[in-house]
Amino acid sequence: MNETDFVTIKISRKLYDKIVEEIKDSEFKSPEEFVEYVLEQVLEEEEEESTYTKEEEEAIKDRLRSLGYL
Repeated sequence: MNETDFVTIKISRKLYDKIVEEIKDSEFKSPEEFVEYVLEQVLEEEEEESTYTKEEEEAIKDRLRSLGYL
């Protein structure tokens, strides 16, 4: 990647200092590398979360009703 492939995101100094401490003696070469890794992991987790279709939601609600929860 070249310089034009990056953007700047501001975080608090306190958080930055925590990140610097966290990455000491780790494989991360910089706080930026660590933050990018963490954000990628969070976004991947969100993508993996499944959502129910309308039909599935109705089936769940029907089942919960039949069990007396709704």
